[in-house]
Amino acid sequence: MTVSSDRIFLRVWDLPTRWFHWSLVLMMVGMIITGNLGADWMAWHAQIAYVMMGSLVFRVIWGFVGGRWSRFSQFVPTPSRIRAYLSGVERPGHNPLGALSIFAVFLLLSLQLGTGLMATDDISFYGPLNASVSEDVATAVTQWHKSLGKLLLILWVVLHVGAIIWHRWRRHHDLLTPMITGDAPVHQAHLPSADHLRNRLGALVLWLLCVGVSCAIWMPLTP
Repeated sequence: MTVSSDRIFLRVWDLPTRWFHWSLVLMMVGMIITGNLGADWMAWHAQIAYVMMGSLVFRVIWGFVGGRWSRFSQFVPTPSRIRAYLSGVERPGHNPLGALSIFAVFLLLSLQLGTGLMATDDISFYGPLNASVSEDVATAVTQWHKSLGKLLLILWVVLHVGAIIWHRWRRHHDLLTPMITGDAPVHQAHLPSADHLRNRLGALVLWLLCVGVSCAIWMPLTP
């Protein structure tokens, strides 16, 4: 924790949380590109999806054992936190609207990944659970996966970027830099997120385990 003028720079986002955030951005971009290209690119689309599944499981676990401000207990939008935010009280980590945004994208990604397991392009790609559902169900989930599900995720991205710009413009609150450096300016002392080497190595082992289990489950079932 460092001090500059009247501001304290606090370690808010530990490295594992930042790694998850930016890797998720890359995976979402990769899945949109490979999904739109189709054909031989669907194999890559599926592999990225399996890594994303493991990464989401990792983030859920990290939400209970990770750095202080990465834990769900610190940013669940309770009524008191919402009132404080609306009255202008700043708090490290996600504000209540940001927390709702995080939970929303977790839900949207889970739906997209779940439907992808049952979807098919009727050409060369069949999700690992496609043969386990009826043709009507497969058609319905494929339609969701390719249209409304993808549209909702793109809309979320637009709103998320818009919120970052709005906070910077209207509230003079930089949300982007702390997700790169890990440190955010605060006006009063708070406990920082633990971000030492042991935590980082533990997070790496946990992430590799989650991704490895996800790939081990789904890759052998993919036709």
